[in-house]
Amino acid sequence: MGDESRRPFLEAFGEALERSVRGVMPDPFIFAILLTFIAIVLDLILLRPIQHAGLGGTVEFLVYSAWYGGFWKLLTFSMQMTLILVTGYVIAYHPLVYRVLSRIAGLPRDTKQAAVLAAAVAIALSYLSWGLSLIGGAILAREIGRQAAFRGRKIHYPVVVAAAYSGLGLTWHWGLTASAPLLMNTPGHFLADVVKELYGVETIPLSQTIFHPYTIINFLLITLAALAIYWLISPSRGPVRGIEEFDPDALKEEVVPAGEKPRIETLADRLENSRTLAILTVILGFTAVAIELYTRGISRALNLNTMNFIFLMTGLLLYANPMSYARAFYRSVSSAAGVILQFHFYAGIFGLLNTPFEPLGKSSAQIIAEGLADVSTPFIWPVVAFLTAGIVNLFIPSGGGEWAAIGEILVRAGHELGVPIGKTIIAYGFGDSWTNLLQPFWAIPLLDITRTRARDVFGYTIALMILIAPMAAVTLTLIPY
Repeated sequence: MGDESRRPFLEAFGEALERSVRGVMPDPFIFAILLTFIAIVLDLILLRPIQHAGLGGTVEFLVYSAWYGGFWKLLTFSMQMTLILVTGYVIAYHPLVYRVLSRIAGLPRDTKQAAVLAAAVAIALSYLSWGLSLIGGAILAREIGRQAAFRGRKIHYPVVVAAAYSGLGLTWHWGLTASAPLLMNTPGHFLADVVKELYGVETIPLSQTIFHPYTIINFLLITLAALAIYWLISPSRGPVRGIEEFDPDALKEEVVPAGEKPRIETLADRLENSRTLAILTVILGFTAVAIELYTRGISRALNLNTMNFIFLMTGLLLYANPMSYARAFYRSVSSAAGVILQFHFYAGIFGLLNTPFEPLGKSSAQIIAEGLADVSTPFIWPVVAFLTAGIVNLFIPSGGGEWAAIGEILVRAGHELGVPIGKTIIAYGFGDSWTNLLQPFWAIPLLDITRTRARDVFGYTIALMILIAPMAAVTLTLIPY
């Protein structure tokens, strides 16, 4: 007991949250179902449909028009997100990339070093691709656990897995696959008319969002704060839960297929395994990308489709074999199964929160965003935008889907306050990332690879979410745009 009382406060805080969350955090699919009913209750409170439309009209609006109608509103976006995830998985599991991650995984000697390393790599990868960050971080966390067990090092596996989720929980929406900045840079996006009305242009170049110094400085400061927090909350002594407790087979299985040399016996075999065919396709692809970047400029050319195309071609270049690449895709698609299943339920929640109720002419998301905007000033607007995004992200854990729900409200409110639109988008982006540390939807592939459950790791991610918030409020407010 005396040893426990001398434990640093933040270590004890992290462990207390881990123990608490372990008993209450459900599976991500159950979380989605529970949030559906919470969204229905929010609609009943904010829109008062029974008062305006009676019981029958309320059921028709909530169940049919809003929930069922919303199920199918994000199909295109869900495919774009699935591609980012799957291409990240394919690249991260390429033997060359895996060997690099495996070598890095042998560096830490204790839990604090392991957590900081996992967080640093996940955050760095999140700038390139949130899919690569999620899968690469998960692979790294698992390899850290495996190598620690092989070498007899006592490392608390849950906090390492939690740290590997930092890219999705903090910084991905300031990187090259950030949904809102890329959507706003895509010609014909859903807010094009609104942006043209307010700013005289239809698209917002990336030079005003992810490539702006405001974003880069925030990215660096939040990264340093996150690494410091994980160092402080990771246990330095006491009982640890190693990887063998979660994945007994981890110490004996081969993680990456060895990739036997294919037998070439027929013309079909030659075509299927033709390095020349793969390289020619890659040349075609990157020629198209080069023309796109040259004609439109980098800050205007990069959008979700461009980034997905780049990662598709990069994967083919790495594997340099059409069928090896195809087989890697087949293996990787299973990582997106939970996302594919649950995305539609969150699209239903999107419908519940974003479908205007005709007697009021407003949706619940609009009422929430307007209420927060009404109490704002230009100085605190970034904090208001970040908190608004964080709250709504719990119900719509999709950067682009959530932006579709509240983007117009935030853009109009920011314009009325005289805040640059790029600053609004970046503040929104952090809030959307921030509550991923509480919302387990995007953690599904990470949990699958590491063989952990949400309840095992989310105590530590919630600790990070709580401790990083004051720092984010200060940097988003005080750093000049």
